[in-house]
Amino acid sequence: MRLHGLELVAFGPYPKRESVDFDLLGADGLFLLHGDTGAGKTTLLDAVAFALFGKVPGARGDVKRLRCDYADPDVRTVVTLELTVQGRRFRIERSPEYLRPKKRGDGFTKEQAKASLTWVSGWHGDGHTRIEEVAQEVENLLGMTAEQFFQVVLLPQGEFAKFLRADTGEREKLLEKLFGTQRFLDVENWFRERRTAAGRELEAHRQATKGLVERISEAAAEDVPEDGDDEWLSSVLKLLGESADEAETVGRRAAAARDAADAALAAAREEVERVRRVREAWRTRASCDEAEPRRLAWVAERDAARRAAVVVPAHETSARLERSLAAAKSAEAAAFTALGGYRGTDLRGDSERLREEAGGLTRLAEEAERQKQDVAQVAALVERQARLERQVAEVDPTLPARVADARAELERATVASARLAEVEAAADAARRLPAALAALTGASDGLRAAIDAHQKAQGTLLDVRRQRLDGMAVELAGALTPGRPCLVCGSEAHPAPAQPMLDAVGAADEDAAAAREQAAAKDRAAAEQTRSAAEHRLESLTKVVDGRDPAELLREHEETARLARSRSQRASALGALERRLEETTAAHAAAKEELVGAATRRAALEETVRERARRLDDARGDFPDVRARRAHLLDLADALVQAADRRAAVADRTARLEEQRVETSELAAKAGFADVGEALSAARTDAALALLEQRISSLADRRAAAAAVLEELADVDPATEVDVPGAAAESQARREEAQRTASAFTTARTRVRRVAELAGVLRAKWVEFEPVEMAFAELDALTDVINGRGQNHRRMTLRTYVLASRLEEVALAASMRLERMSQGRYRFVHSLEAGSHGKAGGLGLDVLDDYSGQQRPAKTLSGGESFLASLSLALGLADVVAAETGGALLDTLFVDEGFGTLDADTLDLVMNTLDELRAGGRVVGLVSHVEELRQRIPTRLRVRKARTGSTLQLFAGA
Repeated sequence: MRLHGLELVAFGPYPKRESVDFDLLGADGLFLLHGDTGAGKTTLLDAVAFALFGKVPGARGDVKRLRCDYADPDVRTVVTLELTVQGRRFRIERSPEYLRPKKRGDGFTKEQAKASLTWVSGWHGDGHTRIEEVAQEVENLLGMTAEQFFQVVLLPQGEFAKFLRADTGEREKLLEKLFGTQRFLDVENWFRERRTAAGRELEAHRQATKGLVERISEAAAEDVPEDGDDEWLSSVLKLLGESADEAETVGRRAAAARDAADAALAAAREEVERVRRVREAWRTRASCDEAEPRRLAWVAERDAARRAAVVVPAHETSARLERSLAAAKSAEAAAFTALGGYRGTDLRGDSERLREEAGGLTRLAEEAERQKQDVAQVAALVERQARLERQVAEVDPTLPARVADARAELERATVASARLAEVEAAADAARRLPAALAALTGASDGLRAAIDAHQKAQGTLLDVRRQRLDGMAVELAGALTPGRPCLVCGSEAHPAPAQPMLDAVGAADEDAAAAREQAAAKDRAAAEQTRSAAEHRLESLTKVVDGRDPAELLREHEETARLARSRSQRASALGALERRLEETTAAHAAAKEELVGAATRRAALEETVRERARRLDDARGDFPDVRARRAHLLDLADALVQAADRRAAVADRTARLEEQRVETSELAAKAGFADVGEALSAARTDAALALLEQRISSLADRRAAAAAVLEELADVDPATEVDVPGAAAESQARREEAQRTASAFTTARTRVRRVAELAGVLRAKWVEFEPVEMAFAELDALTDVINGRGQNHRRMTLRTYVLASRLEEVALAASMRLERMSQGRYRFVHSLEAGSHGKAGGLGLDVLDDYSGQQRPAKTLSGGESFLASLSLALGLADVVAAETGGALLDTLFVDEGFGTLDADTLDLVMNTLDELRAGGRVVGLVSHVEELRQRIPTRLRVRKARTGSTLQLFAGA
């Protein structure tokens, strides 16, 4: 692969069109890309990667902000790359997805991502215009994925130095990314999943069998055996059958004794009830005799109340008429009080005369209303004339200047609206940065607490297990049964079993401690994930802020947002000012003409108002106006009619009251009372009468009931005593005994049936278990071998074994370069030995020092030696990856490394190495800002940065 040209527009920090001629830069085989920090050196490498794959390496690709923030809104972001791969020269043009301001109105519209591939030479056919087709064509030609390209073409030397010194786990992650061993990982996972599934099936069989043994032991009320076999099962069934037969015989005898005791108890209770009824009847008769005088008084009171019942309604009617008469007299007095000093006698006639006088004032009242409207109109004309005079006099000379200022403000708001998305993203990152830092601190604290809790739970579990082992003798002694063999020694005699101890630890305590330890482990894993997520979030936000002052970013965002929000408001204000400027002149002339007409109408209307005011003053008399005088006459006429009506009502109610009083006295005499007062004293409410009737009837019913009982039980002696408690105690004892024996028989019979059913299921499970256990043992051993355990003595997984073979190829390819660069002193050594602390082997990488003949770790190399080793490793890895994927020869390489950390001697060695590298026909581009490299490398591409964006400047060698 050889690059020819790169062109980018509005990409990264480059707002305008910039071009890079790689044929000119690479004419000498080596060129330098330099510039100030943050100018955009790495962006040129990102542009190459974006043109080929549509994305950029590392964390910069996660942000997805490729468009230049300084570019003109109408300029489209485009990257064009021309290169030759496998003899085919082609050109790729690609644009990212981004937002641009709308051409009409406010807001933004989305520009969709685009890509095209055009053949230049070496191949005939149509190009591609779809993103998916371009990506497939590029990957087929290069023979590598985007991640592999980033690793082997854009050589980040620092990462390879880290790879050189990395442990087995970190080195394994990089090799997996480059060589694509996912299919081997899938094989490992497949075996693990199959074993897990088979293990769950096997465990399910074991648990089912164990559960059946436990259920049989529970159903038979026996201790759970350590190994339940067929002999144990047969003995349990035999013992249960014998126990059931014995329980049946005992139950029959107890049932007969219970029936006899129940019959004796029933007879005793019946005799007690007969004695109780006779005694109660004698007590009732005695109480009725004592209450006879009260009964006679109740009868007399009831009869008098019935006779007085007709007098009470008539008396209540008289009371209502008295209250009505008092109210009528009060209303009459109030009506005459309202008339004031009226002394006439013909109330209704005087009312008619006042109404006729009020009717004559109706027309004048209408004129008074018209007078108010005309006066208001005169005032309105006066106010309008004054307003028109002010309008004619007012002229605003500042309007043209204000229109010009409004246009300038609108332009500022338009520019701010275009930059708002960029500024808002940076400000949002600045606002979220403190919270992300606090979240990382809280996650770290939470992780430490989770680790402490997990370690404490592990310690507790170990203590519980130790305590249980210490008290195991007590636990075994609790399972001993007299006459049965000991589970440990087999003896049927237990002369001195261990005694239970206070706070002894059992299996349940151990299970609870294990559950708490597992829960603490889950909490610890969750805390680790939370802390990792917080670190990633903080890193992303820090990269967006890029070292700028958060307060300044927030102020810039606030000002830009304020200007952007005011864009529509300022456009509206400009339009309003322009319309006002146009309307002012026309309004000035119209106001003058209208002022003359208003003055004329005002003079005519004022004359009419003065003439009408003289007539209305004569008609109103002593009142404020004619309408008030007319209303007074009508109110006085209504008051006279009301007074006449209330005088008639008083006379009517007086006559009716006298008639009602006479009628009430006649009713009291007919009922046998001396006067109305005596009748009212004898009257009772309905509730009182009902109570009297109830008392009289109750005494009669009680006397009759007592007589009936004494007649029925004449043969019973009230003094008879019966021993019911003794009979009840005997019956209860026999009943409890019968219930116990019946329950024992039912339990024994149910236990026999249940144990027989479970025994059949258990025997079937024993038959099913054998082939499952054999299959799992075979799969478990094979899975251990594939995953680096069991009989796999090298402790290497299948995936690690494949990676180890690839690493061996890389070590061989890199050793050839390292021996040449180090003048035969160093070469790489691939090791298959397992790591420390049980780490898998196969990924070890050391160096062999020919001077000492000793093999030593790569960490012992000096700075310059580490650079040579990592560069050799990078180039060797590039060759192996290209060969592995069938890719093209990499004729153009970029080395992005911090050369400023190298001393002068090491830098000389590096330059010699690079000279050897380009001697093989390759073009090497160095990305650095070290001053000494500018003097050593004549062909340079400089990146200049400014407040308006970055630009490129080419310095070609002689």
